Amino acid sequence: MTDVPAAPAPGRDPGLDPQLAGLLAMMDSAGAKMHEVSPAEARRMFRTLTVDLRDPAAVPAVESVEEIRVPGGEGELDARLYRPHAGDLPTVVFFHGGGWVVGDLDTHDLTCRTLATLCDAVVVSVDYRLAPEHPFPAPLDDALAAAHWAAEHLADLGGNDVLAVAGDSAGGNLSAVVAQTFRDEGVALGAQLLIYPGTDMLSELPSRTENAEGYFLDTPTMTWFAQHYLGDFPDPADPRLSPLRGELAGLAPAVVVVAQFDPLRDEGTAYAEALAAAGVPVLVEEFAGLIHGFVDMGRHSPAAQTAVERTCEMFRSVLHRARTAP
Repeated sequence: MTDVPAAPAPGRDPGLDPQLAGLLAMMDSAGAKMHEVSPAEARRMFRTLTVDLRDPAAVPAVESVEEIRVPGGEGELDARLYRPHAGDLPTVVFFHGGGWVVGDLDTHDLTCRTLATLCDAVVVSVDYRLAPEHPFPAPLDDALAAAHWAAEHLADLGGNDVLAVAGDSAGGNLSAVVAQTFRDEGVALGAQLLIYPGTDMLSELPSRTENAEGYFLDTPTMTWFAQHYLGDFPDPADPRLSPLRGELAGLAPAVVVVAQFDPLRDEGTAYAEALAAAGVPVLVEEFAGLIHGFVDMGRHSPAAQTAVERTCEMFRSVLHRARTAP
């Protein structure tokens, strides 16, 4: 997809990247929103957007991709192992976004291949259980079990002793909580990559209002995701749901990236600022003109692709400093 309208729709900021404005116009014309359909239909819609619109010939090549099984909170999970080349490398456990309701190994295949190649790391993508069939804490339990397994098998995975976690959106939320849990348990973690993460379910920061509609992720969809994920759990302020409300001292070095026209922008920035205030090394960047989900939109937008490459550049620097640290 290259021939898209250049002008943003009425009500959208003129600073929006023109190519993404065209993509949003295409999505507008598609009709139903995720929060208006069943979770099963929302998953099909998300796969159409991420998998069906992807040119298989354009995905980054890696040395090997292996379908594996890893422990979850209750039984084994599907996972996918990406190895960019032979040699000892850091291991990154990746948790996909999708509001804890949609997304799978295929929807984030491009992202994981990109991380593996540009960050020079082995990536383990985890197909954690989804809400509403499996509400909180099931996705988190799966994330923790898979990350623990990776920590115990570094020699067979990346080969060196560096373990990191990464994720976008809901996956960024899971990564942040895994990092806090590992700190509490004394499990070594070398780095965390949080891509437009959800960090506070009760956030009232300005971007929630400024970007509430018209930029792919909107308020009704976020509410729908949260309701499915929370289930009957009564406390959205629990740090396992809202990591911004947790104890942040002593966490692994972090890279946090956010997008200008994302309702989650300010809570991602707030998390980075809170990490820094707690003495955690953190690199943070806001990408102008971009929207939630940009990490999978490089094929539509050169600006999004530049942001992906910059994100990987920052994370690679943190990963490989950890690799050579005493």
